[in-house]
Amino acid sequence: MSPRSARGAFDLSEGIHSTTEIRPGLRMPVLGLGVWQTPAGIATEEAVRAALRSGYRLIDTAAMYGNESDVGRAIRHSSVPREELFVTTKLWNDDQGYEGALAAFERSRSRLGVSTVDLYLIHWPVPGKREESWRALTQLQQEGRARAIGVSNFTIAHLEALARVSEVTPAVNQVEFSPFLFQAELLEYCCSHGIQLEAYSPLVRGRRLDHPVIGALAAAHGKSPAQVVLRWDLQHGVIPIPKSTRPERIQENSQLFDFELGPSEMAALDGLDEGLRMAWDPSEIG
Repeated sequence: MSPRSARGAFDLSEGIHSTTEIRPGLRMPVLGLGVWQTPAGIATEEAVRAALRSGYRLIDTAAMYGNESDVGRAIRHSSVPREELFVTTKLWNDDQGYEGALAAFERSRSRLGVSTVDLYLIHWPVPGKREESWRALTQLQQEGRARAIGVSNFTIAHLEALARVSEVTPAVNQVEFSPFLFQAELLEYCCSHGIQLEAYSPLVRGRRLDHPVIGALAAAHGKSPAQVVLRWDLQHGVIPIPKSTRPERIQENSQLFDFELGPSEMAALDGLDEGLRMAWDPSEIG
């Protein structure tokens, strides 16, 4: 594994090309582009192309987003070798269950136009189906169709329930995570169990970037508020996947490796937690 602190901070010495090790011994980039709510078609293709030009190598999509085909076209038409890319997609709720998951994976793989998916996630902990979905994902990994498998929106209770029925631990848990939704207990749990935490909506859809604490830190470091928040993720050992369709913003979000937040600055950002969610609350799911 990459060198980690007690909280799980990454070794960022390779800049935007920094990676961390996940199960089963794969290297995963520590920064990615998310394409949730990016319109299908040219908007998604251009966003992915802009990200690849800026040095991103992790692209995160999902069946539910409706833009897997656009991601696939963008990566096929790029000059970046496929083996340097890390492509994630997800199993949606309507397809959960053993047979449904296997069939849905093949549809996603076809839309992406790839022979293997680097990371395949259960998108949501659907009661009564997630265990069978996980059994399907473990089969996909065993057969080499998915290089790594994981979950999304799983709480500690969901992860513990999964551990009771399967010996296979998720490589990744992708959840909503930001200074305003600082899930410290979940972060500690995942770190201690070798599960990489990944953050969607890390920038709170821009709704809190004008907070004075963030503004002061941005001014002190000569960085944007978004860069400060994304750096906070990295220093907590969390992989952020910010979404944008603007090339200049995509590039800006990648420029995180030439400054560092000090302990008091990290603590100040930690203290912004207010339980603010931009998406569903998975703790309501049994």
